[in-house]
Amino acid sequence: MGTPPVLVVTALGDVTADLVISELHRRGAGVVRLDPSVDFPAGARMAAAFYDAGLRGAINTSTRRLDLSAVRSVYWRRPTPYGSTSSGEPSATRFSNSQSGAGYTGVLASLPTASYVNHPWRNRDAEYKPAQLAAAARTGLTAPPTLVTNDPCAARRFVDDHSPAVYKPVRGVHLAAEDGSGRTIWVKTVSPDEIDDRVSTCPHLFQARVPKVADIRLAAVGEEVFATRIDNAGEHLDWRQRQDLLTFTPVPTPPAIRNAVHAYLDVFGLSFGAFDFALTADGQWVWLETNPNGQWAFVDPPTCAAITSALADCLQKGTTP
Repeated sequence: MGTPPVLVVTALGDVTADLVISELHRRGAGVVRLDPSVDFPAGARMAAAFYDAGLRGAINTSTRRLDLSAVRSVYWRRPTPYGSTSSGEPSATRFSNSQSGAGYTGVLASLPTASYVNHPWRNRDAEYKPAQLAAAARTGLTAPPTLVTNDPCAARRFVDDHSPAVYKPVRGVHLAAEDGSGRTIWVKTVSPDEIDDRVSTCPHLFQARVPKVADIRLAAVGEEVFATRIDNAGEHLDWRQRQDLLTFTPVPTPPAIRNAVHAYLDVFGLSFGAFDFALTADGQWVWLETNPNGQWAFVDPPTCAAITSALADCLQKGTTP
């Protein structure tokens, strides 16, 4: 391999990563794709040695050898989780899964010459909505009134004071059902009489509902921003529920929003973020949340191509925080 390669850490079927990989291949850049929890048990081998000079070693697969000290950049997308850690698993399996996460991820997050989009620790830190809300306030993004609580009385007062209000999870949106199927927790409107003692089991996030005329998905890549207006032909509060009813239109980003977005990325040390805004009738962009590793391949083709190119630029040049 002539030039230092780009490492893409993700599972098969990741359409977002596929676009970037195809663009890197088109440019003649070397790319190695790896899904650690799948590839290593299937035959890949890692040997990472730490000396005074730092990390040295390699990953060998059936077809490639990756020099760990020569990786140019890492596109950290969505690798397969390292199995179950539930109490129902044998103790040896739980131990192996925990060691895999600490060992493989720990090494791949410590490559000495690599820049990251984004570093997995930065992704993790930026996924918690309370941290997001604090960062939004610090950087000048306008957010709706929000309450995080496990107190049913406080929740009812907040929802009554800010009606209509919505509920959303504090972190993530996916839930594994008892039958093993995946479920998604959508944003939903909530009324005071729906709140009972079940709220006390864990923190819940309640937020004043924004009277919006459309949504905005903004992808920030380094210094560039790409905003798309999302118009919904249905009545869904959470536009992700029915993407077949959506229309996507590129829109310019107001300078104040651009500056706040860059400041927000700096708070978490991110080089990429997918920002969600509600657009009001008077043209205000109200920030709702930021996914540090969010999707963007669903937007209009020109914007999708521009985001793909910007990410490929970052990875090819190694210009990330």
